[in-house]
Amino acid sequence: MNYPLQALLKSGAIPAVAFPPNSRYYASATLSFTAPDGQTFTYLARRVVPRPGAPNYSTVATHTVKQGDRLDLLAAKYLGDPLLFWLLCDANGGIRPDQLVETPGATLNITMPQGVPGAANA
Repeated sequence: MNYPLQALLKSGAIPAVAFPPNSRYYASATLSFTAPDGQTFTYLARRVVPRPGAPNYSTVATHTVKQGDRLDLLAAKYLGDPLLFWLLCDANGGIRPDQLVETPGATLNITMPQGVPGAANA
């Protein structure tokens, strides 16, 4: 069965998905699967989250959680982009994002993406 979207992608009418640089899937590899009927499916390779802490992340600041904190607002404040909230999740081992900010007084590491060094005095 050919789906209209797949036909448009295959014809080049719609460019292949390219994730923006602030996406957690940016630069992620894609894999392909060919079904017995010959139809090819392209999918995103599994994303492996690096273990929190050094040397995978450079901590540039810490934040003490206050009542009402939201990860997107913290990402905007510290990283300049609310869409980078996932980076705070990765750096703090957050499986459920809301869990990271539900306990006032908890400490969050504010980090740079993997491979980007933090400030020397951080």
